[in-house]
Amino acid sequence: MRLEEFLLMRHELVLCAVIVLILLAELFAGKGTRTSIIYFSIGIFLLNVVAGFIPTTYGSIFGGMYRTWELVVDMKNILNVGVFVVLLQSAKWLQTEENEGKATEFILLLLSTLLGMFFMISSGDFLMFYLGLELATIPIAALAAYEKHKEQSAEAGIKLILLAGLSSGITLFGISMLYGTNGSIFFGEVEQTFVAGNLQVLGFIFFLSGLAFKISLVPFHLWTADVYEGAPINVTSYLSVISKGAAVFILLILLFTVFRSITVMWTDMLYAIAILTMTIGNLFAIRQQNLKRFLAFSSIAQAGFILLGLIGGSVLGMTSVVYFVMIYIFSNLGAFGVISAISVYTGKENMDDYNGLYQTNPKLSLVLMLSLFSLAGIPPVAGFFGKFFLFAAAAQKGYYLLVIIATLNATISLYYYLLVVKAMFINKNEQPVPYFKSDNLTRIGIIICVAGMLVIGFASGIWDYLHSISFGI
Repeated sequence: MRLEEFLLMRHELVLCAVIVLILLAELFAGKGTRTSIIYFSIGIFLLNVVAGFIPTTYGSIFGGMYRTWELVVDMKNILNVGVFVVLLQSAKWLQTEENEGKATEFILLLLSTLLGMFFMISSGDFLMFYLGLELATIPIAALAAYEKHKEQSAEAGIKLILLAGLSSGITLFGISMLYGTNGSIFFGEVEQTFVAGNLQVLGFIFFLSGLAFKISLVPFHLWTADVYEGAPINVTSYLSVISKGAAVFILLILLFTVFRSITVMWTDMLYAIAILTMTIGNLFAIRQQNLKRFLAFSSIAQAGFILLGLIGGSVLGMTSVVYFVMIYIFSNLGAFGVISAISVYTGKENMDDYNGLYQTNPKLSLVLMLSLFSLAGIPPVAGFFGKFFLFAAAAQKGYYLLVIIATLNATISLYYYLLVVKAMFINKNEQPVPYFKSDNLTRIGIIICVAGMLVIGFASGIWDYLHSISFGI
């Protein structure tokens, strides 16, 4: 294999180098320098993020097992930026006494699961896809159980690994049926031989069910709230945006390529799942007081909105999904950044604890309000434009009833997002969260999120660029 062909895996190779360097730094660091490893890891990962934007060539290697093109590279860059923000928001928490000596473990597990997502997105056959899926899943279970001294965290890890194992088994069973009926595991060959026979369709249903678990689509969502609540906040934010985003990206690629011949079938399936996911996610979010559970059901509802872009199989829908996931990453991480900062300094995570927050911490209140408005789709923040294009993609294919239902659900979501805003700005509290000053890295992460929410929606060049490269799928 020539060097230029091997370098097609630039994202994976650079990320592997980052992981090795962090591991070596941990091995040779003394006890007094453990904190500096956190800053070293963030700095070297920033170089990885920058390297991802350097122009490169595209193609496939290993007989087609690994492939890359412009859209895939941009998907990886979006995930890289999201993980960088998660690391910034995690720095202060990793320096707390309870995490002493464990920071490197957290970072290595986080980057290992990101590596698996990269391989999954670039997979050219079901074997590479499954290996990437497992590499992305197993470290997440360890991250969910990261706070071993807390019973809820250990429970979250156990629930996640057991249910993830079940979903992986279902996915693998679907892959075996697709292989048995098509005689190949390569995406290109399966696409050509897929004739929608009974066993092939059944294999596709099993395969879709496994991925639906990763995205928290109804009825595969029951694990989400418990795991999100039990896991550390920074792990919850990673699960809700990076893990979900990677699963959406690979589902998008496979639906628009391998399973293109049964578009009518999976469109009908996604139609029903979208309605259930939006509605159930929103209705359960209204009842939540714990903000991690609140955002868990909110993320389930957002997954239902994402399906509007997938339905119909249009280029507009494809672009809308990538565009919305990018906006969703900044919006959700903005909300989690504020919640994480308050949790680290005060330990408070319930909605009632935020009563009167604006009196003592006005800047954090405004950031959280902007993030929630973006998630709700209120102009002028970017979330409005993301939802607008998703609705437009569904309307373009004539799914007007679905768009009406989605609009009603967006209205419901606005209600429960405003409950948090009401708590911060209107509700009285004799002992509100005391004023505190966030650390510099947390503030940088929050600033990046706010900039993303305010700029992406008005930077039409981003949408035009994504739309132009979506034709290449």
